[in-house]
Amino acid sequence: MIRVEHIGIAVKDLEQAEATYARLLGEGPYKREEVPSEGVVTSFFQVGPNKIELLESTTSDGPIARAIARRGEGIHHIAFEVADIRSEMARLKAEGFTLLSEEPKHGADNKLVCFIHPRSANGVLVELCQEVQ
Repeated sequence: MIRVEHIGIAVKDLEQAEATYARLLGEGPYKREEVPSEGVVTSFFQVGPNKIELLESTTSDGPIARAIARRGEGIHHIAFEVADIRSEMARLKAEGFTLLSEEPKHGADNKLVCFIHPRSANGVLVELCQEVQ
């Protein structure tokens, strides 16, 4: 693990949340992107060396919509940057963590991603991400 790459926040209304976070952070998002494979539209804010990712579901039954229905809006996941996602996935699997996919997927912000089930990480959904070269 290299560093915390971003914190993901589930929101019901991306435009409203962007306005709130722009006021909070003093500047707007640097990128908005749809990730069809995950059923989300994302919006990224840069905060010093860190990022905040707002996530709005594009479907009523997507992972973000289900998370909001269960727990309401708020922190959805914490993402860690890794140098080699496949080797990190293998290491974590050997350590007994439950991965939500066997292969990394293409995610937002030009990243390969893999999620670790919250039951393996004290109730926190963890995302591994590696910059696509």
